[in-house]
Amino acid sequence: MGTRRDFLKTSVWATAGLSVLPSSVISGLGHKMPSDTLTIAGIGIGGKGHPNLVGMHTERIIGLCDVDDKYAAHCFKEFPQAKRYKDWRRMFDELGKEIDGVMVATPDHTHAIIAATALTMDKHVYCQKPLTHSIYESRLLTRLAAKHKKVATQMGNQGNSGDGVRQLCEWIWNGEIGEVKEVHAWTDRPLWPQGLERPKEKVKVPSTLDWDLFIGPAAFRPYHPAYTPWNWRGWWDFGTGAFGDMACHVLDPIYQALKLGYPDKIQGTSSQINVESPPQSEKVEFHFPRRDNLPKVSLPEVSVCWYDGGLLPNRPDSILDGIDLMKDGLGGCLFIGSKDSLLCDCGGFNPRLLSGRTPDVAQTLRRIPGATGYHDGYHEQDWIRACKESPANRVETSGNFAYAGPFNEMVLLGVLAIRLQSLNKILQWDGEHMRFTNISPTDELKVITENEFNIIDGHPHSDVRYATFNAQEAVAEYIKRTYREGWSLPPMP
Repeated sequence: MGTRRDFLKTSVWATAGLSVLPSSVISGLGHKMPSDTLTIAGIGIGGKGHPNLVGMHTERIIGLCDVDDKYAAHCFKEFPQAKRYKDWRRMFDELGKEIDGVMVATPDHTHAIIAATALTMDKHVYCQKPLTHSIYESRLLTRLAAKHKKVATQMGNQGNSGDGVRQLCEWIWNGEIGEVKEVHAWTDRPLWPQGLERPKEKVKVPSTLDWDLFIGPAAFRPYHPAYTPWNWRGWWDFGTGAFGDMACHVLDPIYQALKLGYPDKIQGTSSQINVESPPQSEKVEFHFPRRDNLPKVSLPEVSVCWYDGGLLPNRPDSILDGIDLMKDGLGGCLFIGSKDSLLCDCGGFNPRLLSGRTPDVAQTLRRIPGATGYHDGYHEQDWIRACKESPANRVETSGNFAYAGPFNEMVLLGVLAIRLQSLNKILQWDGEHMRFTNISPTDELKVITENEFNIIDGHPHSDVRYATFNAQEAVAEYIKRTYREGWSLPPMP
Protein backbone atom coordinates (compact mmCIF):
# COMPACT_ATOMS: atom_id res chain seq x y z
CA MET A 1 0.00 0.00 0.00
CA GLY A 2 1.38 3.45 -0.90
CA THR A 3 2.21 6.04 1.73
CA ARG A 4 0.47 9.38 2.13
CA ARG A 5 3.57 11.04 0.70
CA ASP A 6 3.31 8.78 -2.39
CA PHE A 7 -0.30 9.93 -2.73
CA LEU A 8 0.74 13.57 -2.59
CA LYS A 9 3.49 13.05 -5.19
CA THR A 10 1.06 11.27 -7.50
CA SER A 11 -1.46 14.11 -7.14
CA VAL A 12 1.17 16.72 -7.90
CA TRP A 13 2.24 14.93 -11.09
CA ALA A 14 -1.38 14.41 -12.11
CA THR A 15 -2.03 18.16 -11.99
CA ALA A 16 1.31 19.29 -13.40
CA GLY A 17 -0.14 19.84 -16.86
CA LEU A 18 -2.81 22.29 -15.72
CA SER A 19 -2.39 26.01 -16.25
CA VAL A 20 -2.48 27.80 -12.90
CA LEU A 21 -3.87 31.30 -13.30
CA PRO A 22 -2.78 33.94 -10.80
CA SER A 23 -5.45 35.64 -8.72
CA SER A 24 -4.73 38.92 -10.46
CA VAL A 25 -6.13 37.54 -13.71
CA ILE A 26 -9.59 37.37 -12.20
CA SER A 27 -9.18 40.24 -9.73
CA GLY A 28 -12.46 41.81 -8.72
CA LEU A 29 -14.66 38.82 -9.47
CA GLY A 30 -14.69 37.71 -5.83
CA HIS A 31 -13.59 34.16 -6.59
CA LYS A 32 -10.78 32.03 -7.99
CA MET A 33 -10.68 29.86 -11.06
CA PRO A 34 -10.76 26.11 -10.26
CA SER A 35 -7.20 25.86 -11.58
CA ASP A 36 -6.01 28.64 -9.28
CA THR A 37 -4.76 27.68 -5.84
CA LEU A 38 -5.96 28.88 -2.48
CA THR A 39 -3.56 29.91 0.25
CA ILE A 40 -4.50 28.13 3.49
CA ALA A 41 -3.38 28.48 7.09
CA GLY A 42 -3.81 25.54 9.47
CA ILE A 43 -4.36 26.08 13.21
CA GLY A 44 -4.24 23.09 15.54
CA ILE A 45 -2.28 20.66 13.39
CA GLY A 46 -1.01 17.97 15.75
CA GLY A 47 -4.15 15.83 15.68
CA LYS A 48 -7.11 15.93 13.30
CA GLY A 49 -5.80 19.08 11.65
CA HIS A 50 -3.02 17.11 9.96
CA PRO A 51 -5.28 14.81 7.87
CA ASN A 52 -7.53 17.81 7.18
CA LEU A 53 -4.59 19.64 5.62
CA VAL A 54 -3.58 16.53 3.68
CA GLY A 55 -7.14 16.58 2.31
CA MET A 56 -6.40 20.14 1.13
CA HIS A 57 -3.10 19.16 -0.53
CA THR A 58 -4.19 20.62 -3.88
CA GLU A 59 -3.79 24.12 -2.40
CA ARG A 60 -0.85 26.08 -0.92
CA ILE A 61 -0.44 25.60 2.82
CA ILE A 62 1.41 28.79 3.76
CA GLY A 63 1.04 28.88 7.55
CA LEU A 64 0.98 26.26 10.31
CA CYS A 65 0.17 27.00 13.93
CA ASP A 66 0.20 24.77 17.01
CA VAL A 67 0.94 25.41 20.68
CA ASP A 68 2.94 22.15 20.92
CA ASP A 69 5.97 21.84 18.64
CA LYS A 70 6.50 18.18 19.50
CA TYR A 71 2.92 17.10 18.85
CA ALA A 72 2.82 19.05 15.57
CA ALA A 73 6.25 17.93 14.31
CA HIS A 74 4.88 15.40 11.82
CA CYS A 75 2.67 18.06 10.19
CA PHE A 76 5.48 20.62 10.08
CA LYS A 77 7.53 17.99 8.27
CA GLU A 78 4.67 17.29 5.82
CA PHE A 79 4.50 20.95 4.75
CA PRO A 80 8.08 22.27 5.06
CA GLN A 81 7.44 25.44 3.04
CA ALA A 82 4.79 26.74 5.46
CA LYS A 83 5.74 29.36 8.01
CA ARG A 84 5.48 28.08 11.60
CA TYR A 85 3.72 29.73 14.54
CA LYS A 86 2.55 29.00 18.07
CA ASP A 87 0.16 31.95 18.36
CA TRP A 88 -2.55 32.17 15.70
CA ARG A 89 -3.00 35.89 16.40
CA ARG A 90 0.57 36.56 15.33
CA MET A 91 0.05 34.42 12.23
CA PHE A 92 -3.04 36.47 11.30
CA ASP A 93 -1.07 39.69 11.84
CA GLU A 94 1.81 38.57 9.63
CA LEU A 95 0.04 36.49 6.97
CA GLY A 96 -3.48 37.91 7.07
CA LYS A 97 -3.28 39.64 3.69
CA GLU A 98 -1.97 36.47 2.03
CA ILE A 99 -4.41 33.94 3.50
CA ASP A 100 -7.53 32.89 1.56
CA GLY A 101 -8.81 30.25 3.98
CA VAL A 102 -8.27 29.00 7.51
CA MET A 103 -8.49 25.43 8.83
CA VAL A 104 -9.25 25.23 12.58
CA ALA A 105 -8.71 21.95 14.47
CA THR A 106 -7.77 23.15 17.94
CA PRO A 107 -9.47 21.92 21.15
CA ASP A 108 -13.18 22.82 21.31
CA HIS A 109 -12.78 25.81 23.62
CA THR A 110 -10.76 27.81 21.08
CA HIS A 111 -12.73 27.01 17.90
CA ALA A 112 -15.02 30.02 18.14
CA ILE A 113 -12.50 32.77 18.83
CA ILE A 114 -10.26 31.69 15.94
CA ALA A 115 -13.08 31.05 13.46
CA ALA A 116 -14.92 34.26 14.39
CA THR A 117 -11.76 36.33 13.96
CA ALA A 118 -11.12 34.74 10.56
CA LEU A 119 -14.69 35.46 9.44
CA THR A 120 -14.38 39.14 10.38
CA MET A 121 -11.29 39.18 8.15
CA ASP A 122 -13.39 37.73 5.29
CA LYS A 123 -11.44 34.48 5.28
CA HIS A 124 -13.01 31.17 4.27
CA VAL A 125 -13.24 28.85 7.29
CA TYR A 126 -13.09 25.08 7.71
CA CYS A 127 -13.67 24.33 11.41
CA GLN A 128 -13.61 20.95 13.07
CA LYS A 129 -16.58 19.56 14.99
CA PRO A 130 -18.09 20.37 17.35
CA LEU A 131 -18.25 23.78 15.75
CA THR A 132 -17.97 25.55 19.11
CA HIS A 133 -17.76 24.95 22.84
CA SER A 134 -20.89 26.94 23.77
CA ILE A 135 -24.31 27.68 22.27
CA TYR A 136 -23.69 31.44 22.14
CA GLU A 137 -20.47 30.87 20.19
CA SER A 138 -22.34 28.68 17.72
CA ARG A 139 -24.99 31.37 17.16
CA LEU A 140 -22.21 33.92 16.71
CA LEU A 141 -20.47 31.94 13.96
CA THR A 142 -23.80 31.37 12.20
CA ARG A 143 -24.52 35.09 12.11
CA LEU A 144 -20.97 36.15 11.23
CA ALA A 145 -20.94 33.75 8.27
CA ALA A 146 -24.27 35.21 7.11
CA LYS A 147 -22.90 38.75 7.45
CA HIS A 148 -19.64 38.04 5.63
CA LYS A 149 -21.31 36.67 2.53
CA LYS A 150 -18.12 36.20 0.51
CA VAL A 151 -16.83 33.40 2.72
CA ALA A 152 -17.37 29.67 2.26
CA THR A 153 -17.64 27.64 5.47
CA GLN A 154 -17.61 23.98 6.44
CA MET A 155 -17.81 22.11 9.75
CA GLY A 156 -15.45 19.13 9.85
CA ASN A 157 -17.90 16.23 10.19
CA GLN A 158 -16.75 14.47 7.03
CA GLY A 159 -19.65 12.00 6.85
CA ASN A 160 -21.83 15.00 5.99
CA SER A 161 -20.40 14.87 2.45
CA GLY A 162 -20.98 11.15 2.03
CA ASP A 163 -23.44 9.41 -0.29
CA GLY A 164 -25.03 7.49 2.58
CA VAL A 165 -26.68 10.46 4.24
CA ARG A 166 -28.02 11.70 0.89
CA GLN A 167 -29.54 8.31 0.05
CA LEU A 168 -31.05 8.15 3.54
CA CYS A 169 -32.63 11.59 3.13
CA GLU A 170 -34.08 10.69 -0.27
CA TRP A 171 -35.71 7.56 1.16
CA ILE A 172 -37.23 9.36 4.13
CA TRP A 173 -38.40 12.37 2.06
CA ASN A 174 -39.99 9.97 -0.44
CA GLY A 175 -42.09 8.48 2.36
CA GLU A 176 -40.40 5.06 2.21
CA ILE A 177 -40.66 4.52 5.99
CA GLY A 178 -43.65 6.77 6.63
CA GLU A 179 -43.91 9.23 9.51
CA VAL A 180 -40.99 9.17 11.96
CA LYS A 181 -41.86 9.85 15.60
CA GLU A 182 -38.94 8.07 17.27
CA VAL A 183 -35.20 7.90 16.53
CA HIS A 184 -32.31 6.37 18.46
CA ALA A 185 -28.60 7.20 18.01
CA TRP A 186 -25.49 5.84 19.70
CA THR A 187 -21.69 5.67 19.85
CA ASP A 188 -19.15 3.65 21.82
CA ARG A 189 -17.16 6.79 22.72
CA PRO A 190 -15.42 7.93 24.88
CA LEU A 191 -12.13 6.24 24.13
CA TRP A 192 -10.39 8.55 26.62
CA PRO A 193 -10.97 8.74 30.41
CA GLN A 194 -13.93 10.79 31.67
CA GLY A 195 -15.53 11.43 35.05
CA LEU A 196 -12.12 12.55 36.35
CA GLU A 197 -11.20 14.87 39.20
CA ARG A 198 -8.69 17.67 38.68
CA PRO A 199 -5.10 16.46 39.17
CA LYS A 200 -3.47 17.84 42.31
CA GLU A 201 0.21 17.12 41.69
CA LYS A 202 2.43 19.79 40.15
CA VAL A 203 4.05 18.93 36.82
CA LYS A 204 6.55 20.99 34.85
CA VAL A 205 5.32 22.28 31.49
CA PRO A 206 7.22 20.63 28.58
CA SER A 207 9.60 22.98 26.81
CA THR A 208 7.81 22.34 23.50
CA LEU A 209 4.39 23.46 24.79
CA ASP A 210 3.07 26.99 25.29
CA TRP A 211 0.62 26.23 28.09
CA ASP A 212 -0.80 29.76 28.32
CA LEU A 213 -1.74 29.67 24.64
CA PHE A 214 -3.32 26.25 25.06
CA ILE A 215 -5.50 27.63 27.88
CA GLY A 216 -6.49 30.56 25.66
CA PRO A 217 -9.87 32.00 26.72
CA ALA A 218 -10.50 29.35 29.42
CA ALA A 219 -9.87 29.94 33.13
CA PHE A 220 -6.22 29.37 33.94
CA ARG A 221 -5.14 26.16 35.68
CA PRO A 222 -1.74 24.54 36.20
CA TYR A 223 -0.44 22.24 33.49
CA HIS A 224 -0.86 18.48 33.72
CA PRO A 225 -0.37 15.84 30.99
CA ALA A 226 -3.93 14.61 31.66
CA TYR A 227 -5.17 17.65 29.69
CA THR A 228 -3.18 17.58 26.47
CA PRO A 229 -2.54 16.25 23.91
CA TRP A 230 -5.89 14.69 22.93
CA ASN A 231 -7.35 14.00 26.39
CA TRP A 232 -8.69 17.56 26.57
CA ARG A 233 -12.04 16.17 25.35
CA GLY A 234 -12.59 14.72 28.81
CA TRP A 235 -12.50 18.09 30.61
CA TRP A 236 -15.41 20.55 30.64
CA ASP A 237 -13.19 23.63 30.31
CA PHE A 238 -11.63 22.40 27.06
CA GLY A 239 -13.97 19.83 25.49
CA THR A 240 -17.53 18.59 25.32
CA GLY A 241 -16.99 14.91 26.06
CA ALA A 242 -18.18 11.97 24.01
CA PHE A 243 -21.37 13.80 23.05
CA GLY A 244 -19.56 16.75 21.49
CA ASP A 245 -17.00 14.48 19.85
CA MET A 246 -19.39 12.10 18.08
CA ALA A 247 -22.89 13.59 17.92
CA CYS A 248 -21.93 15.89 15.03
CA HIS A 249 -21.28 12.69 13.08
CA VAL A 250 -23.99 10.37 14.36
CA LEU A 251 -26.89 12.84 14.64
CA ASP A 252 -26.20 14.54 11.31
CA PRO A 253 -28.44 12.26 9.18
CA ILE A 254 -31.24 12.65 11.73
CA TYR A 255 -30.97 16.43 11.78
CA GLN A 256 -30.84 16.60 7.97
CA ALA A 257 -33.52 14.05 7.12
CA LEU A 258 -36.08 15.22 9.68
CA LYS A 259 -35.33 18.95 9.28
CA LEU A 260 -35.26 19.30 13.03
CA GLY A 261 -34.45 22.89 13.97
CA TYR A 262 -34.51 23.63 17.71
CA PRO A 263 -35.77 21.09 20.26
CA ASP A 264 -38.33 22.35 22.77
CA LYS A 265 -37.59 19.82 25.53
CA ILE A 266 -34.52 17.86 26.66
CA GLN A 267 -33.57 15.62 29.55
CA GLY A 268 -30.43 13.67 30.38
CA THR A 269 -29.07 11.05 32.73
CA SER A 270 -25.59 9.58 33.10
CA SER A 271 -23.02 7.77 35.14
CA GLN A 272 -21.29 9.83 37.80
CA ILE A 273 -20.57 13.41 36.79
CA ASN A 274 -18.50 16.08 38.51
CA VAL A 275 -17.58 19.75 38.15
CA GLU A 276 -14.48 18.97 36.08
CA SER A 277 -15.22 16.15 33.68
CA PRO A 278 -18.05 14.61 31.60
CA PRO A 279 -19.46 11.21 32.61
CA GLN A 280 -18.30 7.89 31.23
CA SER A 281 -21.76 7.06 29.79
CA GLU A 282 -24.95 9.00 29.21
CA LYS A 283 -28.42 9.05 27.73
CA VAL A 284 -30.17 12.17 26.43
CA GLU A 285 -33.68 12.55 25.02
CA PHE A 286 -34.65 15.47 22.79
CA HIS A 287 -38.23 16.36 21.87
CA PHE A 288 -38.90 18.32 18.67
CA PRO A 289 -42.25 19.86 17.77
CA ARG A 290 -44.03 19.25 14.46
CA ARG A 291 -42.32 20.79 11.43
CA ASP A 292 -43.78 21.81 8.07
CA ASN A 293 -44.79 18.78 5.99
CA LEU A 294 -42.76 17.72 2.97
CA PRO A 295 -44.49 16.93 -0.36
CA LYS A 296 -44.48 13.16 0.25
CA VAL A 297 -44.31 12.81 4.03
CA SER A 298 -45.37 14.73 7.10
CA LEU A 299 -42.98 15.64 9.89
CA PRO A 300 -44.78 15.07 13.21
CA GLU A 301 -43.31 15.74 16.63
CA VAL A 302 -40.43 13.38 17.24
CA SER A 303 -38.31 12.01 20.07
CA VAL A 304 -34.55 11.61 19.46
CA CYS A 305 -32.65 9.52 22.03
CA TRP A 306 -28.86 9.51 22.35
CA TYR A 307 -26.67 6.85 24.03
CA ASP A 308 -22.90 6.67 24.56
CA GLY A 309 -20.25 5.00 26.70
CA GLY A 310 -21.45 1.49 25.83
CA LEU A 311 -25.17 2.14 26.27
CA LEU A 312 -27.49 1.09 23.44
CA PRO A 313 -31.23 1.36 22.82
CA ASN A 314 -33.48 -1.63 23.46
CA ARG A 315 -33.59 -3.80 20.35
CA PRO A 316 -36.94 -3.69 18.56
CA ASP A 317 -38.35 -6.97 17.25
CA SER A 318 -37.59 -5.84 13.70
CA ILE A 319 -33.82 -6.06 14.27
CA LEU A 320 -32.75 -9.64 13.69
CA ASP A 321 -30.86 -11.52 16.38
CA GLY A 322 -27.11 -11.23 15.98
CA ILE A 323 -27.12 -7.81 14.28
CA ASP A 324 -24.28 -5.77 15.81
CA LEU A 325 -25.36 -2.15 16.30
CA MET A 326 -21.71 -1.12 16.67
CA LYS A 327 -20.39 -3.00 13.66
CA ASP A 328 -18.63 0.03 12.17
CA GLY A 329 -16.91 0.80 15.47
CA LEU A 330 -18.24 4.38 15.56
CA GLY A 331 -22.01 4.36 16.08
CA GLY A 332 -25.27 4.46 14.22
CA CYS A 333 -28.93 5.41 14.32
CA LEU A 334 -32.34 3.82 13.97
CA PHE A 335 -35.39 5.62 12.52
CA ILE A 336 -38.71 4.09 13.61
CA GLY A 337 -41.28 4.90 10.92
CA SER A 338 -45.00 4.20 10.62
CA LYS A 339 -44.40 1.96 7.55
CA ASP A 340 -40.85 0.64 8.04
CA SER A 341 -37.68 1.27 10.04
CA LEU A 342 -34.28 2.42 8.80
CA LEU A 343 -30.91 1.50 10.31
CA CYS A 344 -27.63 3.18 9.34
CA ASP A 345 -24.03 3.37 10.48
CA CYS A 346 -22.27 6.48 11.76
CA GLY A 347 -22.77 9.51 9.52
CA GLY A 348 -25.62 7.90 7.59
CA PHE A 349 -23.45 5.33 5.84
CA ASN A 350 -24.88 1.98 4.79
CA PRO A 351 -28.58 2.82 5.20
CA ARG A 352 -30.91 -0.20 5.04
CA LEU A 353 -34.57 -0.83 5.68
CA LEU A 354 -35.29 -3.45 8.33
CA SER A 355 -37.95 -4.97 6.08
CA GLY A 356 -35.15 -5.95 3.69
CA ARG A 357 -36.71 -3.93 0.87
CA THR A 358 -34.49 -1.69 -1.28
CA PRO A 359 -36.37 1.47 -2.35
CA ASP A 360 -36.24 2.44 -5.99
CA VAL A 361 -35.84 6.20 -5.59
CA ALA A 362 -34.37 8.48 -8.23
CA GLN A 363 -31.31 10.33 -6.99
CA THR A 364 -32.10 14.03 -6.80
CA LEU A 365 -29.57 15.35 -4.27
CA ARG A 366 -26.10 16.58 -5.18
CA ARG A 367 -23.43 13.88 -4.94
CA ILE A 368 -19.83 14.80 -4.14
CA PRO A 369 -17.26 13.03 -6.36
CA GLY A 370 -15.45 10.28 -4.47
CA ALA A 371 -17.62 10.55 -1.36
CA THR A 372 -18.21 6.83 -0.91
CA GLY A 373 -16.58 6.18 2.45
CA TYR A 374 -16.02 7.67 5.88
CA HIS A 375 -12.64 9.33 5.31
CA ASP A 376 -10.97 12.69 4.81
CA GLY A 377 -10.46 14.34 1.45
CA TYR A 378 -13.78 14.90 -0.29
CA HIS A 379 -15.25 16.97 2.59
CA GLU A 380 -12.25 19.31 2.48
CA GLN A 381 -12.27 19.42 -1.33
CA ASP A 382 -15.95 20.36 -1.38
CA TRP A 383 -15.07 23.33 0.84
CA ILE A 384 -12.23 24.26 -1.50
CA ARG A 385 -14.61 24.10 -4.46
CA ALA A 386 -17.02 26.45 -2.68
CA CYS A 387 -14.19 28.84 -1.76
CA LYS A 388 -13.31 29.24 -5.43
CA GLU A 389 -16.85 29.84 -6.65
CA SER A 390 -18.39 33.28 -6.98
CA PRO A 391 -20.44 34.05 -3.84
CA ALA A 392 -23.39 35.07 -6.02
CA ASN A 393 -23.51 31.66 -7.73
CA ARG A 394 -21.88 29.43 -5.12
CA VAL A 395 -23.23 25.97 -4.37
CA GLU A 396 -22.80 26.00 -0.61
CA THR A 397 -21.14 23.11 1.17
CA SER A 398 -23.61 20.83 2.91
CA GLY A 399 -21.88 21.53 6.24
CA ASN A 400 -21.83 25.31 5.90
CA PHE A 401 -22.36 27.33 9.07
CA ALA A 402 -25.98 28.21 8.20
CA TYR A 403 -26.66 24.49 8.67
CA ALA A 404 -23.87 23.49 11.05
CA GLY A 405 -24.46 26.34 13.49
CA PRO A 406 -28.05 25.41 14.48
CA PHE A 407 -27.18 21.71 14.34
CA ASN A 408 -24.23 22.32 16.67
CA GLU A 409 -26.60 24.07 19.08
CA MET A 410 -28.63 20.84 19.27
CA VAL A 411 -25.46 18.90 20.08
CA LEU A 412 -24.45 21.33 22.81
CA LEU A 413 -27.95 21.19 24.30
CA GLY A 414 -27.33 17.49 24.80
CA VAL A 415 -24.21 18.40 26.75
CA LEU A 416 -26.25 20.83 28.87
CA ALA A 417 -28.92 18.20 29.55
CA ILE A 418 -26.22 16.13 31.24
CA ARG A 419 -24.71 19.03 33.17
CA LEU A 420 -28.15 20.08 34.45
CA GLN A 421 -29.54 16.65 35.34
CA SER A 422 -29.47 17.29 39.10
CA LEU A 423 -32.37 19.74 38.61
CA ASN A 424 -34.53 16.62 38.12
CA LYS A 425 -36.79 18.14 35.48
CA ILE A 426 -37.55 18.03 31.78
CA LEU A 427 -35.83 21.18 30.55
CA GLN A 428 -37.91 23.45 28.30
CA TRP A 429 -35.85 25.27 25.68
CA ASP A 430 -36.54 28.54 23.87
CA GLY A 431 -34.19 28.16 20.93
CA GLU A 432 -34.72 31.60 19.42
CA HIS A 433 -33.65 33.35 22.63
CA MET A 434 -31.13 30.70 23.80
CA ARG A 435 -32.70 30.18 27.21
CA PHE A 436 -34.46 27.62 29.39
CA THR A 437 -37.93 28.73 30.40
CA ASN A 438 -38.46 26.50 33.46
CA ILE A 439 -35.36 27.19 35.57
CA SER A 440 -36.31 29.48 38.44
CA PRO A 441 -34.12 31.99 40.34
CA THR A 442 -34.15 29.66 43.37
CA ASP A 443 -33.22 26.43 41.55
CA GLU A 444 -29.88 24.95 42.58
CA LEU A 445 -27.44 22.56 40.92
CA LYS A 446 -25.72 20.03 43.15
CA VAL A 447 -22.58 18.59 41.52
CA ILE A 448 -19.87 16.30 42.87
CA THR A 449 -16.48 17.89 43.50
CA GLU A 450 -14.67 14.90 45.07
CA ASN A 451 -15.48 11.23 45.56
CA GLU A 452 -13.12 9.15 47.67
CA PHE A 453 -13.61 5.45 48.35
CA ASN A 454 -11.60 3.45 50.90
CA ILE A 455 -11.74 0.13 52.69
CA ILE A 456 -11.23 0.68 56.43
CA ASP A 457 -11.06 -2.39 58.70
CA GLY A 458 -12.71 -4.40 55.97
CA HIS A 459 -15.64 -2.01 55.54
CA PRO A 460 -16.36 0.28 52.54
CA HIS A 461 -16.25 4.02 53.20
CA SER A 462 -17.36 6.55 50.58
CA ASP A 463 -16.73 10.27 51.04
CA VAL A 464 -18.65 12.20 48.39
CA ARG A 465 -18.42 16.00 48.47
CA TYR A 466 -20.67 18.35 46.54
CA ALA A 467 -20.75 21.95 45.40
CA THR A 468 -24.01 23.83 45.10
CA PHE A 469 -24.58 26.50 42.44
CA ASN A 470 -27.41 28.84 41.56
CA ALA A 471 -28.86 27.14 38.49
CA GLN A 472 -29.68 30.29 36.52
CA GLU A 473 -26.18 31.68 36.98
CA ALA A 474 -24.57 28.36 36.07
CA VAL A 475 -26.72 27.99 32.94
CA ALA A 476 -25.92 31.53 31.81
CA GLU A 477 -22.21 30.64 32.04
CA TYR A 478 -22.68 27.33 30.20
CA ILE A 479 -24.56 29.04 27.35
CA LYS A 480 -22.17 32.00 27.06
CA ARG A 481 -18.79 31.38 28.64
CA THR A 482 -16.85 34.14 30.36
CA TYR A 483 -13.54 34.54 28.56
CA ARG A 484 -10.28 35.02 30.41
CA GLU A 485 -8.90 38.55 30.49
CA GLY A 486 -7.12 39.38 27.25
CA TRP A 487 -9.37 37.17 25.09
CA SER A 488 -12.63 38.28 23.51
CA LEU A 489 -15.06 37.46 20.72
CA PRO A 490 -16.29 39.85 18.03
CA PRO A 491 -19.73 41.32 18.83
CA MET A 492 -22.87 39.42 17.82
CA PRO A 493 -24.19 40.82 14.50
